[in-house]
Amino acid sequence: VQLVESGGGLVQTGGSLRLSCAASGSIFSINAMGWFRQAPGKQRDVVASITSGGSTIYADSVKGRFTISRDNAKNTVYLQMNSLKPEDTAVYYCNAGIVTRGYHTSAWGQGTLVIVSS
Repeated sequence: VQLVESGGGLVQTGGSLRLSCAASGSIFSINAMGWFRQAPGKQRDVVASITSGGSTIYADSVKGRFTISRDNAKNTVYLQMNSLKPEDTAVYYCNAGIVTRGYHTSAWGQGTLVIVSS
């Protein structure tokens, strides 16, 4: 099972980016999917998560600016980030709870860097 992220980059304050994360491999089903981020010198924190049924949770710092969504047919989760701020600068990681070959595993992507310039 593999998660591959894309969509990071450099953007100015107030700009937007859309991150994507596609799961591949021997997948029976995917439960919750989510995005985390880790800024330099800080711990990895949750940004947003979405259940298989579409229920979402957001960190207070991104509410109203970020939107998480998923396409179950494509095994893909997205993070639309608007009104970006310099404090959003971090490596963003996707995570998914995946049932594969009879067991459940928590899979992580390799991370994609987002830099918001002031």
